[in-house]
Amino acid sequence: MYKTIPLILFFLFSTVVYSKGTNVFGLGVYDIKLDGSENNQATDFRYEFRGDNSLFDIGPEEDNFFFLKPFFGVEYTNDSASYFVTGIYFEDNLGELFEGNKSKYYFTPSFGAGFYDDGSGKKLGNALQFRTSFEVSYELKNKNRIGISLSHISNANLGDKNPGVEILSFSYHIPY
Repeated sequence: MYKTIPLILFFLFSTVVYSKGTNVFGLGVYDIKLDGSENNQATDFRYEFRGDNSLFDIGPEEDNFFFLKPFFGVEYTNDSASYFVTGIYFEDNLGELFEGNKSKYYFTPSFGAGFYDDGSGKKLGNALQFRTSFEVSYELKNKNRIGISLSHISNANLGDKNPGVEILSFSYHIPY
């Protein structure tokens, strides 16, 4: 079963695999809580491929401002929890958004769903989990980016329990 999920994702997004896009490598803290109640903290390793082909556009025809694009990825923690995820994201230049002039700062929210295996880590209550992420990144001179993101993984009350988990990550983006 574990080997079939990545294979299915590959075939679903085979056109994305051959398109332009961005490889995102992340390192973060899994199960971070601002109130100090975390009890299953782990190191989170993340890889995402973000396709550059727009699935569909949202906004007025003369000025589409949200280009929804596909991504797929995998997260793995040092306590053997794994998460295979696919979904959509959009990217907005913060300078254009607030000042009308392009800047080196980008805002990238995303939403996805995927298969989660607890490993020896935090029990999230269901194999199907959903992830929302908010990321801010800065473009370097070589067009790569560094970023910081906050993600939430939850089963939307589909399981017996739904503790959810927050992840604070630092990322490095390599476009091609």
